[in-house]
Amino acid sequence: MGPILSGFVEAFRLLLTLDPDVLDISSRTIQVSGTATLISVLIGFPLGTVLALTRFFGRGAVVSFVNFGMGLPPTVVGFFTWLLLTRYGPLGDLGILYTPTAMIIAQAIVAAPIVTGFTLAAVQSIDPKLLLQILSLGAARLQYLFLLLWEARLGIMAAIIAGFGRVLGEVGASMMVGGNIYRQTRILTTATVLEVSKGSFELAAGLSIILLTLSFFITAALSYLQQRGRTKR
Repeated sequence: MGPILSGFVEAFRLLLTLDPDVLDISSRTIQVSGTATLISVLIGFPLGTVLALTRFFGRGAVVSFVNFGMGLPPTVVGFFTWLLLTRYGPLGDLGILYTPTAMIIAQAIVAAPIVTGFTLAAVQSIDPKLLLQILSLGAARLQYLFLLLWEARLGIMAAIIAGFGRVLGEVGASMMVGGNIYRQTRILTTATVLEVSKGSFELAAGLSIILLTLSFFITAALSYLQQRGRTKR
C-alpha cells in the first residue's frame, strides 16, 4: 500500500503545483485520444449504421471482421501501423512516424471497430415494429434515418464511451508508433511505463492516478449526456 498512498500524495502535489511536464503530458493525452475517438466515430458510426440497415452479399463476413477487430491487440495494430509509416513503408514519405499524428492513426484503428460494433448493435436492437410505424407515417428517407438514430442514441453514446475508454488507456500501439519522446509524443500511459522501468514507483503511481481521474471525469460527462438523453425518450 506504500506506493499507492505515496502515489496519491505525488498526484496531488503534481496537480497542486501545476507541474509543466504533467500538464504537457495530460493535454497531449486528451488531444491524441480525443482526436482518435472523433475519427473512429466518423468512421464507425456510418459504417455500423449501414451494416445494421442494409443486406448485401458478404455482409456476414464484414460483420465478423468488425467483431474480430473489436478485440485486436493494440501492439499488433501498432506494429502494422509502424510498418505502414516507416521510411520504407507505403506511407513513409509522409514523415509522420514518431509524431502525435501517428499515435492518433494507431488509436483510431483500435477504436473504430469498437464504435462500429456498438453502433451496429444499437441500431439493430430497435423494435422492428417501430421501424414499420415510422415508414407507415410517410417519413422521408432522411427523416427515417434521423428518427432511427435518435432511438438508438443511448447505444451510440455507449459506443463513443467504449471507444474513448479503449484509446485513453492504450499504451502498446502509442509507444510503438510514437516513441514516447519527451515533450513531443509522451502521454500519460507511456510516461507511466517509463517511470516504472526507471523504478520511480511513486511518480508512476501519481501519473496513474491522474490518468484515472481524467478518465473518470470525461467518462462521467459522456455518461451524463447519455442518461440525459434517456430521460427525453
